[in-house]
Amino acid sequence: MALRQTLKQFTSKTTAFAPLLSRASGVQMYSTVIEGLKYASSHEWAKIDGDVATVGITDHAQAELGDIVYVELPEVGSAMEATKSFGVVESVKAASDVYSPISGTVIEINEALNDSPGTVNDSPFEGGWLMKVKVSDVPGSLMDAAAYEKSIA
Repeated sequence: MALRQTLKQFTSKTTAFAPLLSRASGVQMYSTVIEGLKYASSHEWAKIDGDVATVGITDHAQAELGDIVYVELPEVGSAMEATKSFGVVESVKAASDVYSPISGTVIEINEALNDSPGTVNDSPFEGGWLMKVKVSDVPGSLMDAAAYEKSIA
């Protein structure tokens, strides 16, 4: 099942409780969105530095999926095509495909996730990154932080 579909299912089931939880706890519940990253509508992010992009799933995605228990990543050297599936993230709730926000060739994967997949929950933008890609194309459809924030509001 696609990450986008999974998130829609969980959001439709859980967002009704978010305002109640926010009011009861006095804490507003928001997902972290980081300036300077590019975001896909399917809830992946890319940090582009020269011709290399670090890719992961967003804070919003990990929060909706719940506790992540397994991550399947591509092999180094694999060709990535923007909007195509490159792996799977399994949580206690569901297994979801993850889509590449950019095109290029995988030059590194986050091996640490084999032993600690929950790092994606704890640190989706730092230690929980999924892969690094030598970029060949960045689609114009990727959103900046403000547009992504608006899309998940």
